[in-house]
Amino acid sequence: MKWKIIIILFLINLVSNSQELIIGEERVEPGVIFIFEGAIKDHITPTKMHLSENETNVHIEARVNWDSKDLPKGAVENGFIPYLYINAKLTNERTGISTFIDLLPHINLIDNFHYARNIVLPGAINDNYSVKFNIIPPTHMDLALHKDWSLKYGESLINETSFSYTNVNFEEIAKAKRK
Repeated sequence: MKWKIIIILFLINLVSNSQELIIGEERVEPGVIFIFEGAIKDHITPTKMHLSENETNVHIEARVNWDSKDLPKGAVENGFIPYLYINAKLTNERTGISTFIDLLPHINLIDNFHYARNIVLPGAINDNYSVKFNIIPPTHMDLALHKDWSLKYGESLINETSFSYTNVNFEEIAKAKRK
């Protein structure tokens, strides 16, 4: 399964002429795929909510979609999973300085819907970083659950979880320019 995702990501990057650093890939029940990336910084609107392209180093992303197999009945294969709360903590492994960001829903013509944010790294672009992504399910105010879902999967879309990665180096992606 993992090699299929890697091949698909390689082909997407090849076709789109886009460079992205894969930080990690995870699958959680009931069939949700998380792909965490460092992408080339970009111009994001509304500008009052996002750092400008020239004030940032990288664009941190979480692509969150239904899997293509073993997914809930009625789910759209590879469809975007909305209403999650995702944040990331980046810690410079050399200095211990960290930054914490909320990832917000974005849309583009490469990944379509995803969660992301432009950020300034808490240190040099050639330093290594630890990155922890926290995933919080939608509240009951954000997402209502029908009886059939609750009976099969419980009282939440997914369980709260987090994923941690070490020795992440953003230098190549931070130096890259959009075409």
